[in-house]
Amino acid sequence: MARDRDSRLAFSTDGAHLRPAPRAAAPTVAAGSTRLRLERRTGDRLMTVVSGLPGDEAGAAALAAACKRAAAAGGTFKNGVLELQGDQRERVETVLRERGIPSKRAGGDPGGKR
Repeated sequence: MARDRDSRLAFSTDGAHLRPAPRAAAPTVAAGSTRLRLERRTGDRLMTVVSGLPGDEAGAAALAAACKRAAAAGGTFKNGVLELQGDQRERVETVLRERGIPSKRAGGDPGGKR
C-alpha cells in the first residue's frame, strides 16, 4: 500500500520516547529568599517550615541538619524544604544569622487563638 503524501506519522518505533531527556542543573536559590513559616497540622501540631535554603542540594541538606541540631527537634528535609516539629523559628533564625544568611518570616501566627 502506498503512503499518502498528506498523512502524518502517528507512532514511531525508533525508541526516541525511551531516551531520558537531559537534566538541567538544579537552580540555586537567590540570596535573601529564605522564608520561615509556621504551619498548623492536624491534631493542632505546629511545624516550622523553612524554604529557600541557599546553595546546592548537599549544602542545603548540611544547613538543614545544623538547624535540626540547634533546635533539638525532629524534622525532615525534602525537595529543598526543611520541616521541623514545633515552633523553632527563633532557633533557626539564630543559626541562619550566624552563617550570614538573611531570612524572613512569612505568613501569620497560627499559634495564636482561633
